[in-house]
Amino acid sequence: MKSLEEIEVCSCCDIHNDCVNCVKSNMLHNEVFTKLSDLFKVLGDYTRIKIIYALSKRELCVCDIAEVLGMSQSSISHQLRILKSARLVKFRKEGKIVFYSLDDEHIGEIFNAGLTHIEHN
Repeated sequence: MKSLEEIEVCSCCDIHNDCVNCVKSNMLHNEVFTKLSDLFKVLGDYTRIKIIYALSKRELCVCDIAEVLGMSQSSISHQLRILKSARLVKFRKEGKIVFYSLDDEHIGEIFNAGLTHIEHN
């Protein structure tokens, strides 16, 4: 029995030109791959994922997020700046209070797709 760490490879060197040409003709531009990679880097942080989850449940201010996550407001603010610059969260002001929410429904969909994947047996 093969170990899970082994990867299956072809035992031949035949190129399937029709498959290769199909994929090559549909490849995205490098800048799109770079932007997508950057998005996943931002999402690849434990604290930011917890913030995204919290904001998927409801709009919260920095104080609320800090309380939910058991972190300092300063730490949360730092993470929110990163999320905001990646266009994953947005904010609105109500007097002196700043409320954060997910930038759009796609953010929740990305989170839920990842969650569904890891929970799938």
